Amino acid sequence: MVTELIENPKAPRVKRVAALARKKERTETGRFLVEGPQAVRELLAYRPTLAEVVYTTMGDEGWQLELDRLASEAGVAVERVTQQVLAAMAETVQPQGILAVARIPEAPLAEALAGARLVAVLHEVRDPGNAGTVLRAADAAGADAVVFAGESIDPWHPKVVRSTTGSLFHLPVVTAGSLDEVVEAARAAGLETIAADVRGVEITDARSQLRGNVAWVFGNEARGLSEAERETIGRSIKLPIFGAAESLNLATAASVLLYETAFAQRA
Repeated sequence: MVTELIENPKAPRVKRVAALARKKERTETGRFLVEGPQAVRELLAYRPTLAEVVYTTMGDEGWQLELDRLASEAGVAVERVTQQVLAAMAETVQPQGILAVARIPEAPLAEALAGARLVAVLHEVRDPGNAGTVLRAADAAGADAVVFAGESIDPWHPKVVRSTTGSLFHLPVVTAGSLDEVVEAARAAGLETIAADVRGVEITDARSQLRGNVAWVFGNEARGLSEAERETIGRSIKLPIFGAAESLNLATAASVLLYETAFAQRA
């Protein structure tokens, strides 16, 4: 259903949508922003029950008809807005003509891990680009869930949502209060927890250990995992550096380790 054009960028509902860029508002309302045609398409195609309303300009972009159709099939209202209204709603400086408001899904940790073979756990990961890239890599590698633990960035942060390019809607994404809680739940689900850590054994000597059910734990970008956290997790594995690079960044290392595990599990 398409409604009349919204033209006032200072209207109360415009301000309510814009407020979802803040974590406090997302927590209180249980809603988050989905910006851009790719992300909105994946929302409507894979998790249409989460979508509440789609706001779009009157452009003639090629994706317009497809997203109108997906919204109609899902019974999601489409609100036409001016460029000025969309700019007032969006977190990005130059929005791409469309955004949606969606409900934050409720996914209990134990339920998300049940029957899983491959899981990515982000512990104290703060950078939205890193978080989104790891989530996207986990999706591509066939992971069954992604867990944001401790004081990691909110997975529903607009920058995280954008950087996943829709992968956020392809697999369960859950938050957990502590690493201990995640490790306990992972082991109860039959997963071996493995720390990605430069003090671990090289993966070239540990590939056989990746054939079972694995929950990889990736630590903070700057400080990694503490000694106590590594002991809680159990096994630690690292990627070797064959060239002159000082190290790999979190997202790159996580992508390689997730794929190495996917290869081993499918061998």
